[in-house]
Amino acid sequence: MFSTWAISLGAAESPVSPDQLSNTELVALCQQRLRPERAMFAELLRRYQSHVDKLLYHLAPDWPDRADLAQEVWIRVYRNMRRLNDPAKFKGWLGRITTNLFYDELRRRKRNRAPLSLDAPLNLEDGSIDWDVPAPDPGPVDAMMTQEFYDHLRQAIADLPDVFRTTIVLREIQGLSYEEIADITGVSLGTVKSRIARARQRLQSDLQPYLGG
Repeated sequence: MFSTWAISLGAAESPVSPDQLSNTELVALCQQRLRPERAMFAELLRRYQSHVDKLLYHLAPDWPDRADLAQEVWIRVYRNMRRLNDPAKFKGWLGRITTNLFYDELRRRKRNRAPLSLDAPLNLEDGSIDWDVPAPDPGPVDAMMTQEFYDHLRQAIADLPDVFRTTIVLREIQGLSYEEIADITGVSLGTVKSRIARARQRLQSDLQPYLGG
């Protein structure tokens, strides 16, 4: 459901029908002015709001104020449209704005959690230590056969400790590289790899009944 702020953006009329434009054309037109034309931006919001909502849902499933965060995402997009160099890359740019805003808010809340032992490096059978453990093949994504599995997967992600949930969402849903995740979260590359590996192991364990042999 659109906010009052979003609805008001659609008040002005445009000489071009926004719903007839491709996504790239729509973004390009929104960039032509210092501030996007209102009807164009309202259409852009309509097309991509579900993407923002989905990402925030996975990042902060227990936050009751996700709608306020989503609105702030769009305010930032509205103010910074002309900074996007390639209109075809708008979706990825939007995802990074969403992710960065989430982390800004997470830091402001200054959550105090006890250190998690899952952050420790993995001790392999041969005695070596490795940070990066590849996802099993086939993995959870390959086993998404039923709605029940989707429901359990969403719940399993939501039940992960904050640092593991956000890292696995940035990697598997947002598609960011390890280096990008390290930069956003402010931790070392090794810690990012460890958290992703641990999150995958936890999800695999939680969803084992649905993964078959």
